Amino acid sequence: MLNRVRSAVAHLVSSGGAPPSRPKSPDLPNATSAPPAAPPQAPRSPPARAGSGGATPARTVEARASFSRPTFLQLSPGGLRRADDHAGRAVQSPPDTGRRLPWSTGYAEVINAGKSRHNEDQACCEVVYVEGRRSVSGAPREPSRGQGLCFYYWGLFDGHAGGGAAEMASRLLHRHIREQLKDLVEILQDPLPPPLCLPSTPGAPGSSDSSQLVGPQSCWSSQKEVTHESLVVGAIENAFQLMDEQMARERRGHQVEGGCCALVVVYLLGKVYVANAGDSRAIIVRNGEIIPMSREFTPETERQRLQLLGFLKPELLGGEFTHLEFPRRVQPKELGQRMLYRDQNMTGWAYKKIELEDLRFPLVCGEGKKARVMATIGVTRGLGDHNLRVCSSTLPIKPFLSCFPEVRVYDLTQYEHCPDDVLVLGTDGLWDVTSDCEVAATVDRVLSAYEPNDPSRYTALAQALVLGARGTPRDRGWRLPNNKLGSGDDISVFVIPLGGPGSYS
Repeated sequence: MLNRVRSAVAHLVSSGGAPPSRPKSPDLPNATSAPPAAPPQAPRSPPARAGSGGATPARTVEARASFSRPTFLQLSPGGLRRADDHAGRAVQSPPDTGRRLPWSTGYAEVINAGKSRHNEDQACCEVVYVEGRRSVSGAPREPSRGQGLCFYYWGLFDGHAGGGAAEMASRLLHRHIREQLKDLVEILQDPLPPPLCLPSTPGAPGSSDSSQLVGPQSCWSSQKEVTHESLVVGAIENAFQLMDEQMARERRGHQVEGGCCALVVVYLLGKVYVANAGDSRAIIVRNGEIIPMSREFTPETERQRLQLLGFLKPELLGGEFTHLEFPRRVQPKELGQRMLYRDQNMTGWAYKKIELEDLRFPLVCGEGKKARVMATIGVTRGLGDHNLRVCSSTLPIKPFLSCFPEVRVYDLTQYEHCPDDVLVLGTDGLWDVTSDCEVAATVDRVLSAYEPNDPSRYTALAQALVLGARGTPRDRGWRLPNNKLGSGDDISVFVIPLGGPGSYS
């Protein structure tokens, strides 16, 4: 066991995501299926040409999949090679000559300094049309574009242990959201409260005569209030779960290696929904004020959830880990002594007598960016990671990882926004070396140098944020102006304007 723990600590990996199974969305294409009709877009940036040699076909597919970049960057083969250069680390943004992203959104990215073979971040920006599946009355809806809904969608996917999961999520997660919204098209446009039940088609599986249903009514004196907003939140949550389940089904046949954190923004009917599963971050900078729109999910922030699961299902610990946390690793010579500890119910610390089981490796260990679950993974929510095991063991880690995001809602109609009010999304490569206040200061400095109606100002801001986190090359690596280490991770940033010409109005 000691050798296994040493090996695990020596091979720390970062990652996130998981859930119980659910039925597959009926109309959603597989990862390799042709996508449904969508607004015209540029072709996806081409994959790098596989090098000559004895690489197996599977490895060739993996290299190609992980080397693709977001469609909207419109990279040529030469541009793709520059984007993959760890030495130069050139910042990539959509070309000024191309079709602008919705709302004049700004985007910039840069590859890591050698942490992984390719940039494992992915991004997506789409306008998605949703046509209702049926009317509330149960009658099939007549096709009519006037009866549908459009939502705007932005997604950042921070891959780990390979780029396959991030690449797949960037192509398919918005389709899962669309499928989940199909039943809600008419409901969301009706000012009345949502119906308690959707009528089923007569004779369909699950339909029944309500007169045969008998149950106690005394405890149901009133019906819970359900808002339209909560229906959209539920649709996004279900979409994340279905995306994770699709990765589980297709991980072998379609090279869906590793996992990814997912940070998604949906704008629908005047409200912005920010869904985060992982350690990426979103903030709104409004009139100089910082409004957090997400929180990070790490072994430290989710310690009690992880410990509770280990307590309730000790078989998941495999006899190798303890769900209890101690300030440091317990030594055999400390058996019988009283040491500080905390369990799943505690936020503070107390003393307990050390027993033999306490010598096992803790389920949650380390601090800050070095915190790990089962000495392996540094994030606790995300998509994928279905093959992740404790190092030198067959013990799966996926049961401790959740694919469900936290969704926060911001009502754009409640405030008067100016062109300098923005929503900033960034993977952890940005936030590891940049504080919220520093981002807000950069927002003010960059946007004040441009005319309010200049659509390129948001791309310039995204580039400034990426450059500020990357730093400049020096003798001892990439350095910030204060000579501290810059971010050696992949960095991806969206800047979404909340006011001004061409926005949600």
